Amino acid sequence: MSLRKFISNKTIAALAVILTAFASTSAFAQAAGAAAETVAKPVDMGPVYKTVIFYTMAFLLLCLFIAIIGKALKVYELTREAQDKPKGINWNAVNGTLFALFLIVGLYGVYWEYTVHGKMILPEAASEHGKKIDQMFNITLIITTIVFIATHIILFAFAYFYKNTGKRKAYYYPHNNALERIWTIVPALVLTVLVLMGFLTWRSIFYKIEDPNNKPLSIEITSSQFSWAIRYPGADGIVGVKNYKLINGVNQLGIDFKDKNTLDDQTADEMVIPVNKPVRLILTSKDVLHSFYMPHFRIQLNTVPGMTSYFEFTPTITTEEMKAKTNDPKFAYLFLCAKICGEGHYKMQKEVRVVSQAEYEAWVKKQGTYLTDDLRKEFGLPVTAAPAPVAAKPADSVAKDTSAVKTNQLALKK
Repeated sequence: MSLRKFISNKTIAALAVILTAFASTSAFAQAAGAAAETVAKPVDMGPVYKTVIFYTMAFLLLCLFIAIIGKALKVYELTREAQDKPKGINWNAVNGTLFALFLIVGLYGVYWEYTVHGKMILPEAASEHGKKIDQMFNITLIITTIVFIATHIILFAFAYFYKNTGKRKAYYYPHNNALERIWTIVPALVLTVLVLMGFLTWRSIFYKIEDPNNKPLSIEITSSQFSWAIRYPGADGIVGVKNYKLINGVNQLGIDFKDKNTLDDQTADEMVIPVNKPVRLILTSKDVLHSFYMPHFRIQLNTVPGMTSYFEFTPTITTEEMKAKTNDPKFAYLFLCAKICGEGHYKMQKEVRVVSQAEYEAWVKKQGTYLTDDLRKEFGLPVTAAPAPVAAKPADSVAKDTSAVKTNQLALKK
């Protein structure tokens, strides 16, 4: 028997497959039995599943499995060719069917993304400009989704219906001026509309005419590795000047107390803002680039060392109202750092509370000033006098004398 006939013999091939499967099963059973004897309790694989190496190895094993299947099919085709038999697998039909399956799976994936992940998006915007951004985002998403679905249906359907069957010849269609105009002009018009919407929205956010009857509340936010510092303007409504050259262990923000506007500035551990009141953020950084991010208010702006950035917005939904809207009693607004260069940036978070004007005024009165006695000594400013101790009240001798008189009177009566 020649080598070619021996390889193509079906009985020999079947025996080889059975022998290989038996050997693999026996080896696996022996390994499992040995592992069961040596390991008394189950191994926690949770940490393993969280490693990159595990998924890398799984991917490589999948690639190896596909390669083995491909080689087996190649051997099968070569065997039929060696036996002068027609091809056993019509790959054109297989590829066409796979395209149709991919289309169905892909369309279901789009549906799944909208129904499952769509529920995980942020709630409605809690600021005036945020509504415009959401509107622009929704229009863009609708247009791109329609284009995505339509183009992929056409792409995969053509691959399925016009697969090669050997009974027809492809038509050579090199050029069509009408089609060129359509798929150039239509996308250009759509993109122009989207760009104009973005430009006009951007101008409405960054170029505002200040209302003298409703001036914004200024709040300074200073970023550093890896924390935020919040400074309120105090009673005068003006955030004082600061200079990076004045930064030291005591004056960590570098406030210049020669400016009288700094003397009443206040600090806070959280941002509290009144609803329906314009808020003007003053954003700076002490060291490196950070990204100031208030997702529920649709605000994101970098804080850059040596440069001051400004952003004005008006909150429209209080924290309590948003708790009711989201049906989440633990809901809280946050501002955080959106940089992705390390865990330290992610942990830069502070709470934001949107309250009524009356609640804000009551809260801000309780906040301490940035200017402490240590800073007053540092800059040669007069130190605030400590409150005088309250003198102890003298004993109420009259009451004692009255009770003594009553006791003596009772004794005399007896």
